[in-house]
Amino acid sequence: MVRVGPLAVLGALLLSGCSNFLPAAGPTASAVTEGADVATDQGLLARYEIIDVNPAVVEALRGRPLDSLLASFGDRRPSIAPVIGIGDAITVTIWEAGTGGLFSGPVIADRFSAGSKSSTIPEQIVGRDGAITVPYAGRIPVAGKRVQEVQAQIEQELAGKAIQPQVLVTVTSPLSSSVTVLGEAASAGGGARLSAAALRGPVSSIGGGRVPLTERGDRLLDVIASAGGVSAPVNETFVRLSRGRTTATVPLLTVVSNPRENIYLRPGDTVTLVRDPQTFLAIGALGAQAEIPFSADGITLAQALTKARGLSDFQADPAGVFLFRFEPASVVRRLRPNSPLLGAPQVPVVYRVNMRDPNSLFVNQAFRMRNRDLVYVSNAPFTEVQKVLSVFSTVTAPLAAGASIYSVTR
Repeated sequence: MVRVGPLAVLGALLLSGCSNFLPAAGPTASAVTEGADVATDQGLLARYEIIDVNPAVVEALRGRPLDSLLASFGDRRPSIAPVIGIGDAITVTIWEAGTGGLFSGPVIADRFSAGSKSSTIPEQIVGRDGAITVPYAGRIPVAGKRVQEVQAQIEQELAGKAIQPQVLVTVTSPLSSSVTVLGEAASAGGGARLSAAALRGPVSSIGGGRVPLTERGDRLLDVIASAGGVSAPVNETFVRLSRGRTTATVPLLTVVSNPRENIYLRPGDTVTLVRDPQTFLAIGALGAQAEIPFSADGITLAQALTKARGLSDFQADPAGVFLFRFEPASVVRRLRPNSPLLGAPQVPVVYRVNMRDPNSLFVNQAFRMRNRDLVYVSNAPFTEVQKVLSVFSTVTAPLAAGASIYSVTR
């Protein structure tokens, strides 16, 4: 009969079961692969898709749909002559052909001057009824009309009362044809800072201002320039345009680099400049574990690994490099046409890279990172063995020392 010593039994127990209780930075590569499906009474239920990164996957991701101002709002140029709206401030100046009329001064006796032939009605705001008041003409409806139409209407109302009246209408404050600019505009609220988290806070905390649109039509970058430009770095700034019930958000660099995205704005639009630095999360067996900024206009997976100081020589599993991301269902449909997760608009995807393959070094240089991506590198299997052996030696060292003392004292 072969006797099994207590140390051997303890070692076997540690190697067989204690690895689940050892400290670790995250799941192993096999755990990530096996965790894609979870067992249920009805069978396996998919939790996320695992996709091996190769040139075909990189090419498919180039067609990833992005938000587009052009696709959301179009680029229709506004009318050349804007109309007057409720809330606009208007001044009316009336000239008469002779003196002594309703709006002209009397003849000044014993002087060469014949007196003034014009009069300016003080500035007034277009009321909720869409009208303004003109003496001897009453309430004149102006909302929705062009300046020339209002001038002709006032002249018609004063005909026969004033001496051949000529009218000039000036919109001194065109609030109804302006655009509201919020956030990171340099002159909006004194350069108020607006982070992504601030958008969830009270509106009163957001600085901003109004920029009137000109008759020639103003594009998005024109309005931003009129608001003082952008106070945050361009590569960290996003443009959020709201028009009616539609809102779209794009990077400011997209608008700058693609003239088609620099669309014409419409009265009542709201432009919010949001500062949202592009970052990715690096965890696991990497040289640095932190939230790391892009610090550029987009980076590749190779650059991201370099920013994270590469894989740890003594811990990392080169075949266990993963990137966690939510992808639109339209992208996953091209990569996994039969995926059971296509019913949701956003699908959790784990991209797997085998750094043991030399070709992966080329693929990593073409794989583009996205904002808030998570890069995870699992520990190598031998690292887990080392942990088990370390615990084993810690437990067995006192027993071995006691056995040695016991054998000496016998």
